[in-house]
Amino acid sequence: MSAPVPCGRLVEVADGVHAHLQPHGGWCLNNAGLVVGDGGACTLIDTAATESRARRLRELVLERAGRPPRTLVNTHFHGDHTFGNSRFPEAVVVAHESARAAMVATGLHLTSLWPDVCWGELEVALPDLTFTDTLTLYTGGTRIELLHLGPAAHTTNDTAVWLPEQRVLFTGDVVMSGITPFCLMGSVEGSLAALRRLRALDPLVVVPGHGPVGGPELIDADEGYFRWLRGLARDGSEAGLDPLALARAVGPGPYAGLLDAERLVPNLHRAYAELRGAGPGEPLDVPALFQEMTEYHGGLPACHA
Repeated sequence: MSAPVPCGRLVEVADGVHAHLQPHGGWCLNNAGLVVGDGGACTLIDTAATESRARRLRELVLERAGRPPRTLVNTHFHGDHTFGNSRFPEAVVVAHESARAAMVATGLHLTSLWPDVCWGELEVALPDLTFTDTLTLYTGGTRIELLHLGPAAHTTNDTAVWLPEQRVLFTGDVVMSGITPFCLMGSVEGSLAALRRLRALDPLVVVPGHGPVGGPELIDADEGYFRWLRGLARDGSEAGLDPLALARAVGPGPYAGLLDAERLVPNLHRAYAELRGAGPGEPLDVPALFQEMTEYHGGLPACHA
């Protein structure tokens, strides 16, 4: 097992708006967010994958806001963003209705993929409040808009968190920064559509699901990746290559500098499925494709959670 990286830190990206950043941002090292309004009222955006990281996040929130959050928004169902929900029992957990259903269906399955990670004592704390399209919250006078980026992008239940007055956008894993995008459970075309929608908001600050904070250039970079992926899949399919053979022949190309480049294999499977007419988010064999990705990588992908 690799040595763990340091726990996260809070960085203020606008007045009262904070990003919780976990270096280096790879597998299961997600970002979160904290919005502190008048009187210390606060909303948390996502949590962390392990018990220890979620406990540390709670400490940071209490230090910054002086009180626990009254609301907690999950941007999608993946465990690195939701496993820490139970460490904030005072909060009303909010998510897209499909995220809640996916959390019920998957439980703590993520922990089985990396059995050497010290996950700690975890339990699934489901959303108390769900929505289908948009929802507006107010935290101490701060307006927070929740936007479902459907039908599928990173997953089928992605929620962007938009603060229009501060022009700060929390994207969940629809946007990655310095990390290979991942659409195995979502859609290539849906990701491109979601990125266009996020760009139209005209954000000043973009807090991605993983990796460093940036601006709209993060959206542009991920759009470039998905366009490249789409073209690569078309060429490979026409050449009669399966996704694994294509990945081995071509590699990550201009995106070799991104972390977790092994995601190319499942991403190509999703792109191939769409070329065959599969709908956005149509289920693929995730365990089999994770194993294929591991084979391509030459071992289990690194997870420092």
